[in-house]
Amino acid sequence: MTASIETFSFIRSFTQNNKVMEIHQSAVILLLVLASSFTAYGQPDDIKPRYQKFLNQHLGPHVSEHDCGKEISKRGITASGTANGCKDVNTFIQANKNDIKVVCGRGGTPQDRNLFKSNQPFPVVTCKLQSGQRHPNCQYRGKKSTRYIVLGCDREWPVHYEEGIING
Repeated sequence: MTASIETFSFIRSFTQNNKVMEIHQSAVILLLVLASSFTAYGQPDDIKPRYQKFLNQHLGPHVSEHDCGKEISKRGITASGTANGCKDVNTFIQANKNDIKVVCGRGGTPQDRNLFKSNQPFPVVTCKLQSGQRHPNCQYRGKKSTRYIVLGCDREWPVHYEEGIING
């Protein structure tokens, strides 16, 4: 009788250990599925450099109207193909990148082509070039305002700020 109790205990323990192993295997499979879905639905490789350029030129949660020249110089923002190499206008959006990205989806309204207008106004700092300056001595004057923003989007990723559209 003792042998059968010991055998039963071993079988019960073995079965419990296999169930534990099954749970671990299921967890590993679930993690692999989740990891592959993040890769499949993450940022496409061809968008990454354009999105990074957009962030460099327009993400400015802490940029003040007094920082325009310093920020534009530090970030290396220029306008190729112009007589003086200085960008005429650059706008910094005073929000985090997640709030900005939402404009390309449920937080924006489709416009022409790939443009989306924000459903809510954003605080921005608009930096305008003062006349007569040449790169690398570009001088800017900044103005803080709150307005709807219009973004060029590619597969729900912001890749362009549309400077010319400022009315609500």
